[in-house]
Amino acid sequence: MNKSISSRPVIKAGWLRALLYIVALGLGAGITIGVYIATLPMSHLTTQILQSINPGVITLLLFVPALLITFIFRRWIDRKSFISLGLHLEGHVQEAMAGALFAIFIMGASSLLLKATGHLKWMDIIFDPRALFLTFGSILLIAFYEELIFRGYILNNLMDSFPKWLALLISALLFMIFHWNSAGFFPVLTTLIMGLIIGLNYLYTRNLWFSICFHTAWKYFEAPLLGFSGNESSQTLLQIDLHGDENITGGVNGLEGSVFLMTVSLLSLLTLYLLLQKKLNPRSQPVPGRI
Repeated sequence: MNKSISSRPVIKAGWLRALLYIVALGLGAGITIGVYIATLPMSHLTTQILQSINPGVITLLLFVPALLITFIFRRWIDRKSFISLGLHLEGHVQEAMAGALFAIFIMGASSLLLKATGHLKWMDIIFDPRALFLTFGSILLIAFYEELIFRGYILNNLMDSFPKWLALLISALLFMIFHWNSAGFFPVLTTLIMGLIIGLNYLYTRNLWFSICFHTAWKYFEAPLLGFSGNESSQTLLQIDLHGDENITGGVNGLEGSVFLMTVSLLSLLTLYLLLQKKLNPRSQPVPGRI
């Protein structure tokens, strides 16, 4: 009896746990980055401060508090194990591979559409293994802590308070807002669809490896490999030349600003829903002994 009581969350409402978690994350990230900025030489504390901050360092500064705060909330607020967020790998290896391949398909199909319509040319290949390796590591860390935050903790707890489809929408909207760095319609909508895709799998499986691998492959193939960085100074494997309307090519927003990627992503979301409904929804399974 005591064991069952002690395993109950400290805060009963899942939405409130998620809200307090978001506040704690904001404070943690703000304090960590603030301390880092305070250690910079005074000559760097100018209007160009953002250019003086190493992106790799910022990734680590966000990763550490995200991991720590998530562990604290899961262990002492939810009163559940950290790994129960969806980090069990056993039995989910194929699912993880499917997530990566699904993202690669979306990126590849969208790129080929641009190529077929004459909006894209790959001009050259610059192979820099060190840069590609470091970029992959950075993207993997980002994908891991973002999935831990938005799917592992926020979506997980929202499902304790709301119907699963509403919880999915709220978590995807929060994901979209977190990545809102453009006024363009297509990059914002595509980010929302991306959040729905990776959250949809979590609804059915409660496992994060599909979403972590999907997120990593999406970001890694978009810019470092395929060249859609939106920034001419960024080092990429393929050097591209884009022609035409930025709503089609993506322009400075990268491939996420393209109507092609948005369309392919939307169709992929529908396809994933149908596949998951058929494979994992108990109602879709045949009843034993009944034809």
